[in-house]
Amino acid sequence: MQNTTEQESYYSDLDKMPVAELLQHINEQDQTVPGAVAKAIPQLEKLVNIVVERMSNGGRLFYIGAGTSGRLGVVDASECPPTYGVPFDWVVGIIAGGDGAIRKAVEFAEDDPDQAWKDLEAYEINGGDVVVGLAASGRTPYVIGGLKAANDHGIATGCIVCNAGSPVAAEAQFPVEIITGPEFVTGSTRMKAGTAQKLALNMLSTSVMIRLGRVKGNKMVDMQLTNHKLVDRGTRMVMNETGLDEHAAEALLKAHGSVRKAIENYLK
Repeated sequence: MQNTTEQESYYSDLDKMPVAELLQHINEQDQTVPGAVAKAIPQLEKLVNIVVERMSNGGRLFYIGAGTSGRLGVVDASECPPTYGVPFDWVVGIIAGGDGAIRKAVEFAEDDPDQAWKDLEAYEINGGDVVVGLAASGRTPYVIGGLKAANDHGIATGCIVCNAGSPVAAEAQFPVEIITGPEFVTGSTRMKAGTAQKLALNMLSTSVMIRLGRVKGNKMVDMQLTNHKLVDRGTRMVMNETGLDEHAAEALLKAHGSVRKAIENYLK
């Protein structure tokens, strides 16, 4: 059976459409994605819960994927340390073909079912970790092989796919299936399917970090102060919590390196 992500686009003669019409129809299709994600929330909840459980006990979260899916995993993982102040190896994104594949496609890298486990072994993966396979098609050999090997080693596994009844989902203990349907450009899963995976990854990592205590109220109190914008944001947070003026709040923030530590030390 043909994957729905590979089915014919609902639109014909794209090369003859005016730009305004192209944009309108792409947007029409994009608007269907949040609804598809909403239907997968019960599955996402189960995946979030197992990740929180494992990470609360010292485990890590690994994403494995190829192409667009792999790149999205790398992006989500790379944003966790600056956003939540967590160690760089708490959430790890691995893409088929190595980091070079982030910028330039590596031919046939996704077709090796054994390579993902080799890539995971480089991080000394263990039974306390969680591996989430990312594959819009749900049939990427790199991801299937990685999940199978992780299962064989007693590691919790999940996935985010965009087709129903896929081999990747069958291999995952905690599958998330977001059925996005045909793409505007037939088979171009960097579009709706990629958007769906990005939304799901946002939900997954954000919920996990909140449950792990990396957010206070609705604030990123552990964010890394890596630019002036973030220092300004952190200063305002400290001002709001302590009543200090801007100069004193900024000095306190810089002295302690994070909003959380600045406030805790002030309130001692």
